[in-house]
Formats: sequence, C-alpha cells, structure tokens
Amino acid sequence: MISDWGAVRRDRVLAETDDYLVLDKPAGVSVAGERHDTDLVRIAAAAGEQLIPVHRIDKVTSGVVLLAKSTAAHGPLTRQFTMRTVEKTYLAITRSTGLPAAGEIELPLGVGRKNRVRIAAPREEIVFDPAAARWTVPAASVRPRAFPSSTAFTLAWQGERHSLLVLRPHTGRRHQIRVHLAWIGHPIAGDPLFPDDDGPAAPRTCLHAWRLEFDDLAGKRVEARTSPDPGFWSPVAPELPLDRRRQVLLDLG
Repeated sequence: MISDWGAVRRDRVLAETDDYLVLDKPAGVSVAGERHDTDLVRIAAAAGEQLIPVHRIDKVTSGVVLLAKSTAAHGPLTRQFTMRTVEKTYLAITRSTGLPAAGEIELPLGVGRKNRVRIAAPREEIVFDPAAARWTVPAASVRPRAFPSSTAFTLAWQGERHSLLVLRPHTGRRHQIRVHLAWIGHPIAGDPLFPDDDGPAAPRTCLHAWRLEFDDLAGKRVEARTSPDPGFWSPVAPELPLDRRRQVLLDLG
C-alpha cells in the first residue's frame, strides 16, 4: 500500500502545473473517499498538499488520474468531463477471445441490490448486430432509473485465451467498462466483480487508464499517458513478452 507522498511525487507524476497534477495511480489505491482507509487525496493531505479529484477511476484500476490544486482550477477542469471534451483511453485484458476488430457497447447502466452496478435490462434482451459490431437493448426492455452508457473498443491483440482491448468510454458511469464487457460475455481478467471460476485469478484487475487528453486553463491540449505495470500483463506474459508488449503499445500510437 502506498503511504509515502514523497515517493508518489517522485515516481508517479506525469504532468504538473500550478493548476493541476496528473498522476499514475497504482491498482489497489483509491483516488478519494469511498469508505477506503487510505487514498491519494488523504495521503497528500497528510503531507500538507491539498488536492481535489477532477475525475476518478476505480480502486482496482491503474493509470492516469487528474487532480486540481484549487477550487478555481477544479471547476473548469471538471466541466470538460461533463461536456465530454476529454478523451479517455483504457487498456483491458479480457479472459476471452472472439471479439470483432472494433465494436460499440451501448447498454444502459443502473444500480441494483447492495449498490451493485448492472445493465438496466435483462441479460437475455441484449442484442448484438454483427454488421455494425454493436450491442444494444430494445428501449422497451430498459428498466427505470437507467443511465445511457456507451463504450467503443478496438481489438489490439488476441491470444489463445485472452484479448487485449483499447477502450474509449463516451460516458463516464461507475464501473462502466467492467460491467459492459462482462455483460457481453468478455469479462476483464482479475475483476473481483466478475470472478473467474475456471482458473487462477490474475494478481490484479487488468484494466488500465492508459491515456487522458484535456485542455489546461489556457486552452492548450494536454496529453498524459502511462504504460501498465507487469501485474497487468501477467495473464498474457507467456504469449506477450516484454519486447512484444512494447511493440503493441507503439503500434497503438
């Protein structure tokens, strides 16, 4: 567990100005709150630095997170997420194969029992259109209190039992990528929300916030990216040695 803010600043800062800080968050550490004992915001506050999350990624997810250094900066940065002018790109390893080269998952999300996020429609009502590579549900099947949710993906690599996906969520719902992939039959390796009963679990959830593009307060476009840690690659390590992983990421641009 990370507890040394000095080490975080030394090893995990991707970009910084007087307005914001972009960090490479490790899996297993929360961004803020959510009933967790330790998170990045609390670790920073204990060291005398006040930060405000502009957005969040799940505790089990690693990668790029944006934090504001003041309330004055927080508003303009947060509005970009609300207006969907931010570009978010994730990497995920699924414990499955057979996905199309590219696709769109347009399945509404809702909150069920025990505050669990699920598709707000019966699983058997999900429709896959192979011509459009698109998953949807009929409007008549959508339950009340549902939120439209859309995730686009491309297939970057496929092995014998796993696939590497590049995902771009158009909306930012809680657990969106994890639930979308699981409900179309392609769950993320190591995801505790959808455990694998057929074999040993990955050492972490194989979901990584790879790239984030946003505008700074002067209107300049900023891109921050960070490569996944070795734990992310563990399910496919025998098939994708280090040099091939690097080449896959280079080919993605």
